[in-house]
Amino acid sequence: MKRGLLIAGGTLGGLGAVMSITPPHFSATDSLSMSGVGAISSGAVAAAPSPSTSPSTSPATVATISAPTPAGVSGTFTGPSVFVQYGNVQVQITVVNGRITDAQAIVAPSGKSARYTNMAVPILIREVLAAQSANIQGASGASYTSYGWVKSLQGALANAGL
Repeated sequence: MKRGLLIAGGTLGGLGAVMSITPPHFSATDSLSMSGVGAISSGAVAAAPSPSTSPSTSPATVATISAPTPAGVSGTFTGPSVFVQYGNVQVQITVVNGRITDAQAIVAPSGKSARYTNMAVPILIREVLAAQSANIQGASGASYTSYGWVKSLQGALANAGL
């Protein structure tokens, strides 16, 4: 399987951000054509256009566009139950006027893993309330629970339309 790399914010020598892209049906005859971004395909580096050929696009500039948060969304939303190595994780969030006001683990690993779960859940709740999204770091020492939490949280956010 071939993979393309997208380099944004730097050059191969001074890496900015590198993301691996695996298109579902990418073949050797397909090509990546992106204005202002260097692309690697089939082992060759295609250089980004110089500023003189494309004055409106700078290869070192990365724009982030975020959608506005729906202000009218309120309610309790539950994500899917996600199986991880030590059990299932399921998250429920409470949203008031488009802001996450509470997050709870309604299903979490127990038994031998209970001490890690009991340590991780308060950390995960704080991170969700601070980030107001699923873009959180997770809890150190509870990587499986953190993974399940994020996946279930993403489902809950999708159900809420956030």
